[in-house]
Amino acid sequence: MEKIRVGLIGCGGRQRVNINALLQMEDVEIAALAEPIEERRISAADATGAKRIYKNHTELLDKESKDSLDALFISVEPTAHDDMELRAIEMGIPFMVEKPMTLDLDLADKIAAGIRKKNLITAVGFQDRYLDLIQMMKEEIPRHKAGGIIRGSWIGGIPGVWWWQKKSTCGGQLVEQNIHLLDGLRYLFGEPLSVYAVNATGIVEPGVDASPEYDTDDYSICLFRFKNNFTASLASGCYCKGIQPHNGLLVILNDIILDYRLRNNLIIKTKNKTVDIMRGNDQTFDLDRAFIDAVKTGDRSLVRSPYEDALKSLKVGFAANRSMETGEVIYFEEEE
Repeated sequence: MEKIRVGLIGCGGRQRVNINALLQMEDVEIAALAEPIEERRISAADATGAKRIYKNHTELLDKESKDSLDALFISVEPTAHDDMELRAIEMGIPFMVEKPMTLDLDLADKIAAGIRKKNLITAVGFQDRYLDLIQMMKEEIPRHKAGGIIRGSWIGGIPGVWWWQKKSTCGGQLVEQNIHLLDGLRYLFGEPLSVYAVNATGIVEPGVDASPEYDTDDYSICLFRFKNNFTASLASGCYCKGIQPHNGLLVILNDIILDYRLRNNLIIKTKNKTVDIMRGNDQTFDLDRAFIDAVKTGDRSLVRSPYEDALKSLKVGFAANRSMETGEVIYFEEEE
């Protein structure tokens, strides 16, 4: 069996999930990896059996080529994206990159333009597009009269990774974490027409509840308008300690309620029946599998979130941040 030779850039927590998925695929070989933290580098090398080990992505991209690697999996902190995607494009190596793809929208536009020029297969880690529960919602919603209210939330505590402590290094919770549900709204209801957002600080005390450098939003609430009379509120919060509400998306249509509990279950309520469906698949595995299959076959339609589409979600997130800062409603140009 001919194997797809994969290179890893970054071997932190999220990449370990990809590693676990890739190790289950008989047609994949993890051939090379790059990681600046020695402990992670050694651990990833032991786990994957990769023979070519580099201290950083520059070394990997200097030594490797399309003749030695068929695909890259990029998983680095939001501010670490420099030239790695542009170099991968120049080398003609397809890549899957975790979200948020960058905090630099100018760089993201250059990457997207390069991908179009090379017609390169790419994927972004919007894993929920591959979740069976989300697919059920996507199929169910068009069967009912259009229009309704959607309530979404991702509220909890502060993750332990360092970049979460400052908005300049994470983009805020909406961009860093709740972009999954934001992308889910786009996937289910199309492109938003507008967004109005507010945020708050002062609940989390820097140096007590978080690091002394903490300066990001304690919470934010966004109001999105979509076509066909759909309106969604999306709340993000990181001020809770030891408790967590039911997060996800509640879609209220005229004759059905779809209550999606974040990556766990979907409760479907109609006048006469209530059904509770548990998650039935590993969405990260299916995302990675779809990307590998696209690389193998050249069928880019297998990827549900290519870079250029994922960039739209990132730009909507930054538009919401702009609304928080200015107090203005941000309107989006309708696609022709």
